[in-house]
Amino acid sequence: MMRELHERLKCLFPLGELTEQRRGPPNELAFVSLPGAYLRPALLHLRDLEGFTHLVLLTAVDWLEEGQFQLTYLLSNRTQARDIGLRVFLPRDGATMASIHDLWPTAATYQRELREMFGIDFPDSPGVNDDFILEGWIDMPPYRRDFDTKRFAAENFSQRPGRTTTDPEQHMKAKLYPGEN
Repeated sequence: MMRELHERLKCLFPLGELTEQRRGPPNELAFVSLPGAYLRPALLHLRDLEGFTHLVLLTAVDWLEEGQFQLTYLLSNRTQARDIGLRVFLPRDGATMASIHDLWPTAATYQRELREMFGIDFPDSPGVNDDFILEGWIDMPPYRRDFDTKRFAAENFSQRPGRTTTDPEQHMKAKLYPGEN
């Protein structure tokens, strides 16, 4: 059924290839890419004409080497047990995407998180510039792959006495077989 949906959508939107993760029944999951300019009309079509009424999630991937972010909008058609992910690629520098909070109000929460953790802007999304998780954060967004977690921790947190790093394999051997070292 996803292939038929893909064929119908290709007549309306410039879609990439269909990637099927699960073929049904009982449930189907597929992904397709499209240019950002076509996202909103595709979402409206899927919601209003194809029965994909539930926004499951909105997430991002940082493709640092390619200089872009991938946004994935996962939609569900619960009555037909089908999920489809729409993938949109944005340049990392000045990453901005139109808000869809008016289509699915829960999108505003996802968009706030993506703004704070990746630095992707969603103009006109409610509260998008308000602190979400990282109150008072002024550094680079921490989910960007070029954020140096180790350096940040060393600069902002002191080492506490008693903390040691052990090789996990050796640690488990000592725990499981205490007399055999």
